[in-house]
Amino acid sequence: MRLLIIRHGESEADILNVHEGRADFELTERGRRQAQAMSSYAAKNYKIDKIYHSTLRRAEQTAAYLSDATGAPMIPEDRLMEFNNGLLAGLPYDEAAEKYPTVDLPIHEAAYEQESMLEFRFRAEYMLSKLISEKTDDSTVAVVTHGGMINQLYRAFLRIPADTEYAFRSFDACIHEWLVEGSKRTVVRANMMSHDI
Repeated sequence: MRLLIIRHGESEADILNVHEGRADFELTERGRRQAQAMSSYAAKNYKIDKIYHSTLRRAEQTAAYLSDATGAPMIPEDRLMEFNNGLLAGLPYDEAAEKYPTVDLPIHEAAYEQESMLEFRFRAEYMLSKLISEKTDDSTVAVVTHGGMINQLYRAFLRIPADTEYAFRSFDACIHEWLVEGSKRTVVRANMMSHDI
């Protein structure tokens, strides 16, 4: 099974300098061009069977470009949404830092109406288990989601403990290509961009 883990294109929050998370911003014009370029590349290089996507608009819009280019059906999935950042969603960074300073908590606890990091990791574990359980050996499944969720999916895919500080960067409309062959898991490509827009 081939998994294509894809980050959405540039969103309005990226240029407004605000916390995004669960704030539901749309793609910018640049983000739409990025999504279109990524989709054209994917259509030429992969035979995608289906597209799971976060239900936040920036991911759904990116997935729609991919579906148009490949003909693969879109499957909305709330569990693929970005980290639930609670009261920080949509706030400018400086305002959020003043109102809601960082607090050091164990991974099962949360502040400011956010989800805990353990809950976030569980969503990724659930989705990865679901995807792998539905696989056929020659299937290719795309997952259009967010940078934070991709980071959690990497940790789940590589079986990294939930409380470690590894980070996996994802640029706008990039593709991470993974293979699942029995119990073997391979990262084929990471953070691949088909555009320079």
